[in-house]
Amino acid sequence: MRLGVWVALSVGAATILGWQAMGAENVNDPYQWLEDIHGEKPMAWVKEQNVKTLGVLTTDPDYRKDYDAVLKVLDATDRIPYGNIDHNFVFNFWQDASHPKGVWRRTSIADYANPNPTWETLLDLDKLSADEHENWVWKGADCTPSLTRCLVNLSRGGGDAVVVREFDLAAKTFPKEGFNLPEAKATATYWSENTVLFGTDFGPGSMTTSGYPNVVKLWARGEPTSAAKTVFTGKLSDVSSGAVVFRHSSGDNTAIIQRGVSFFESEYYLPAPDGTWTKLPLPLLADLKGMTKGQIVFTLRSDWTPPGGVKLAHGSLIAFALKDYKGGDNVPPITVLYVPGPRSTVDEVSTGRDAVYASIYDNVIGSIHAFRLDPAKDTWSDTKLDLPGHGSTHIVSTNDYGPEAEFRFENFVTPTTLYADSGNDKPVAVKSLPARFDASNLTTDQFEATSKDGTKIPYFVTRAKKIAGPAPTVLYGYGGFEVSETPVYSTNFGLLWLSKGGVYVLANIRGGGEFGPAWHQAALNENRQKAYDDFQAVAADLIARGLTTTKQLGIMGGSNGGLLVSANMVERPDLFGAVVCQVPLIDMIRYTQIGAGASWIAEYGDPADPKARAWILKYSPYQNVSAGVKYPPVLFVTATSDDRVTPVHARKMAAKMLAQGHDVMFYENTDGGHAAAANHKQAAEMWALSFVYLREKLGLGK
Repeated sequence: MRLGVWVALSVGAATILGWQAMGAENVNDPYQWLEDIHGEKPMAWVKEQNVKTLGVLTTDPDYRKDYDAVLKVLDATDRIPYGNIDHNFVFNFWQDASHPKGVWRRTSIADYANPNPTWETLLDLDKLSADEHENWVWKGADCTPSLTRCLVNLSRGGGDAVVVREFDLAAKTFPKEGFNLPEAKATATYWSENTVLFGTDFGPGSMTTSGYPNVVKLWARGEPTSAAKTVFTGKLSDVSSGAVVFRHSSGDNTAIIQRGVSFFESEYYLPAPDGTWTKLPLPLLADLKGMTKGQIVFTLRSDWTPPGGVKLAHGSLIAFALKDYKGGDNVPPITVLYVPGPRSTVDEVSTGRDAVYASIYDNVIGSIHAFRLDPAKDTWSDTKLDLPGHGSTHIVSTNDYGPEAEFRFENFVTPTTLYADSGNDKPVAVKSLPARFDASNLTTDQFEATSKDGTKIPYFVTRAKKIAGPAPTVLYGYGGFEVSETPVYSTNFGLLWLSKGGVYVLANIRGGGEFGPAWHQAALNENRQKAYDDFQAVAADLIARGLTTTKQLGIMGGSNGGLLVSANMVERPDLFGAVVCQVPLIDMIRYTQIGAGASWIAEYGDPADPKARAWILKYSPYQNVSAGVKYPPVLFVTATSDDRVTPVHARKMAAKMLAQGHDVMFYENTDGGHAAAANHKQAAEMWALSFVYLREKLGLGK
């Protein structure tokens, strides 16, 4: 499930008068009581719905088989233990049947390449949770440059709010005198061995309207948090402010404060010798990616012409030397590393000690490029690495203290392979995922549909090679926040759908990042409907090609994708046979008042603004669902502990549709946060429920 947390978030300040102007949709909402997330009455309603849904779906003869099959794969010890390279180690967080909450562990880079590395356990979350009587969920760690201590982030139940605790790697304990923060939507990172840049809830004015830190403080070891020095304060209408520290093997670490003005706009500040922070002269739509060899690396979400320079195209990967920045409005010489074409994008970027790595997609097919600086000539080289084609390429990790990097490749029918690069730009396969389902009879094709305005929308279809006639099909999409949907080896779809004769379709609709910033921006705000038009065009194209029928076509999406499928369900109920809607946004008139919703105003618009409210009202599923229309059956899946989108949207939509007499099922897990699952058993349950539901409603195997 997506919808990012902090690095690119946005909010617009809504005045009291603005909220008063929102109209009867707010005042006369008979299901607003369900917004009391942990209230006794709402939780009783949730329990009642869960009992009904589980009573139907878990009694399906295939439910237990599906659950066991997914859980077996999730707990399998032959999974690839993806890790983070740091100094001479690979750090990994691992969950299995013996450790459902997981263990944080490490091994050497050399040993990691072996089939069965010897892991050193650092922290056992199952034991910690039992000892402390807490429901801890792992949320990552940030370590000192010397790799002696780490700031560990722990969530109660999987939400975005975390407890930050300093961990001693040698003693494997939490020192009482360490850097520790109580539960909040906090961020913290080491600037040095004994200083931390952090933001948390300090009280009024310290958190943005979106619910994220607005103040950045510098905290020295041994001081109480009350003695920490404020170094930066953003605006309450921002999404957040926080620090990122680029660490170098020389020990000269570079701190940058990022002020998230909106979800996609940021300002970047460097520390000056006098203790102040100076704003870099970059456009708001510059997106910080990393730093290597003294070069700061960005991508551009919009065209930019630096003063006295030439126009730089949106989507470009650029760099400049930090030493060349002289302060003020001086723009240092910019080097363009890569300019994507109209059907390509720089999808991921990661910097290591010696190189900049970019995952670059051309027509939704990936590759990895390594960009290296020759200091003597002050020039960059561009090397396309030798990896398989016709699939997705992702950067797994790069080392700030060494030459190593890791990548992965996969597609719909090819299990994931992990590649290690020792720094010679010659990646070698070191680990591969065993086949989780029989793909020998499967094939993937890429087609194009024509949207309402004539735009060509690509999509992938994976199915049996000799499929006879229309078949039950699941169409999946997202279409938002510049997120690219690329070919993926999905055990869930493979085991529970494809291997049973179903067809799986992945749509690359506008709003995503498949073709760069312009593809995303084409469906922003008043143009949101274009994403829905694209999705409907793909559905219609599937039917026109004879691949499926309306009764056999199901749709699935989560988070922003949950908004996508619920909006499509309401707009074109005649086009679909069933819907699975996971952790969704749905009430788009109140979304800014629910969870972290205010942070996404840059994506959807502010319903307090009459102009924005007008276009939002045209598609908002909650306001448009009607008793007089026959909708396809729908299953809503959400989580009580989701403090980002929250379960409110799914609750209210389900309750409203049930009252209108529609075919609705609802399931709310208590744990898991925005992922709707905190451990493998919960994940297996969610996917087994979803696919049993789809098979029942679409007639697969019946």
